[in-house]
Amino acid sequence: MTKAKLMALMVVMVMLLGLPAMVLAQAQPPRPAVFGGSATLDAVTAANGTSVTATIDGVLAATATVSGGQYAFTIAQPPGSSYQGKEITFKVGTGTATQTATWTASGGAVLNLTAVTGPPPAIATPVPPPPPVVGERGAQGDTGAKGGPGVPGPSGAKGDKGDGGSAGASGAKGGQGDKGDAGSAGPAGAAGPAGAAGSAGPIGPAGAEGAAAAVSGGLMGIIGLIVAVVALIAAGGAIVMGGRR
Repeated sequence: MTKAKLMALMVVMVMLLGLPAMVLAQAQPPRPAVFGGSATLDAVTAANGTSVTATIDGVLAATATVSGGQYAFTIAQPPGSSYQGKEITFKVGTGTATQTATWTASGGAVLNLTAVTGPPPAIATPVPPPPPVVGERGAQGDTGAKGGPGVPGPSGAKGDKGDGGSAGASGAKGGQGDKGDAGSAGPAGAAGPAGAAGSAGPIGPAGAEGAAAAVSGGLMGIIGLIVAVVALIAAGGAIVMGGRR
């Protein structure tokens, strides 16, 4: 930043700081707008002493002179008037600056003015290109040759396992199978209990040998009866013993 620009900025700051800081709200007028910056006329830095003016509604609102190629001034709103939101036009010497600004209380900015002698150059309005000419639709062309098969795409990711299906219907009953081989013989059963002894038979008739034979036959019958009784007792004991086991 040149020394002249620095001085202009300092002048603007001094003007801002030099304004009254505190007054009663009812009596305080709007704070002025402050502008400053460089000034050129016909593409040449304005000479020292060249006037710089600001105009609002066609009325001169502020004036300053160029020093070192810089200007600075405050634009205060006069009593009974309102500048709020109005456009500010600037002139450097006899040339009108292409820059403009809007007045706001306590506003302003560093505004570098570039002015030209005579009216400012008009901004060229771009000419839109002519619309394209659309011709009539032509006849449909012949169908082109069939292209070759495309390159197969990559295999997709393996899908999730599907839900289990419902149970199928029962199948038909199968035929009777062949007869199986005979099983091995089972173990022998336990021995049954002894049967009861039979009753003694009748005594046979005496033989022809006489009375001695009869006595002998009677004695043999008694012995046989005793043997039968003993056998019956033994059989009963065996049955009892077998039941206790």
